[in-house]
Amino acid sequence: MSFFQSLAAVLTPAGLIWTIVLIGIATFLHELAHYALARWQGVTVNSFSVGMGPVIFRRNWRGTQWRLSLVPIGGYVEIDGMAPEAGADGAEKPLQRGFSRLPAWGKVAVLLAGPLMNLLLAIGLMTVTFTSQGVPAPDRARIESVVADSPAQKLGLQAGDVITAIDGRDIPVIVNIQGRDAPGWESVRDTLTRAGKHVFTVQRDTDTLDLTFDWTPNVNGQRQLLGIRYGPDVNPASLPVAFATSWRVTAQAVPQVVQSFAGLFKRFLTFDISRDENVSGPIGTAEIVSQAARVSPWALVQVATLLNLSLAFFNLIPIPGLDGGRILLVLVGAVRGRPLSFSQEQAINLAGFAFVMLLMVFVVVRDVSRFF
Repeated sequence: MSFFQSLAAVLTPAGLIWTIVLIGIATFLHELAHYALARWQGVTVNSFSVGMGPVIFRRNWRGTQWRLSLVPIGGYVEIDGMAPEAGADGAEKPLQRGFSRLPAWGKVAVLLAGPLMNLLLAIGLMTVTFTSQGVPAPDRARIESVVADSPAQKLGLQAGDVITAIDGRDIPVIVNIQGRDAPGWESVRDTLTRAGKHVFTVQRDTDTLDLTFDWTPNVNGQRQLLGIRYGPDVNPASLPVAFATSWRVTAQAVPQVVQSFAGLFKRFLTFDISRDENVSGPIGTAEIVSQAARVSPWALVQVATLLNLSLAFFNLIPIPGLDGGRILLVLVGAVRGRPLSFSQEQAINLAGFAFVMLLMVFVVVRDVSRFF
């Protein structure tokens, strides 16, 4: 199978369209937040582009040139006072207007607005999801599907059954080393690694059933599967509960995100192109969106949530060229008592931008390499 045939097997036209839409909305709102915080402080925004590359449409409105660019992913804002002007002798002329005149907190507010918008959007999407679909219950496992002619079907398990206890013991809510709740419902998987007699206590509608079975993890040298697809059960949630849960889930995600990005940087420095499920490139993202588009609208909402969280956290990494790096330079200037010169900032940001571009190329190469 050729590369393009392999690609067509995992991507769908609907998935590609949804990928562009979801990334486009996340990026547009990110840049819109930068724009809004600059204008709120009286700073002119010279241009606002939806998309990247050659401009195909432009219109001036409220002192800003609004652009639609050819490549429908990404975008940017040009804020007055972020780049210097050349004097008559061609030398750098210090700016005395716009962004450059803002106090340190004002500059940080403009730079922080984009990632904060993506973070709030992710929390909003999670809140809507939890309100509509319920909050995950880590102490119960809901069976989503049962494979035909599998041990699970012969045992009598059905889609919709909720496993509430294993071997007479409630499924625990495990507290991990980070001090947060971990999904105890994964005890189902752990149980199936142990041979012997087991009992699943199952809630089916209003009935409670005890299903007993003898289990052998390996048959003829191969791992035996029970034949179920399962996940956490859910509890109905009010809006306040859903909102609070969204913040808690976001806080719990921070160590995982930091670990994922640290792993990516390590792989980049060692040029390890083996697949990493924690970080996806553009093809991997489009593949995930394609799969979600086949499942349900709620699956797309979950992907949009992850995209916005990833965009927020990635932009906050203190690498020059990203929002986090620019914030770091502003804080360094505040500590020094005077901002860095434009030539100093430009050199640092160009180095950071080059690093980010190389990182993106690495992610794409790793994305493509799995098809060969």
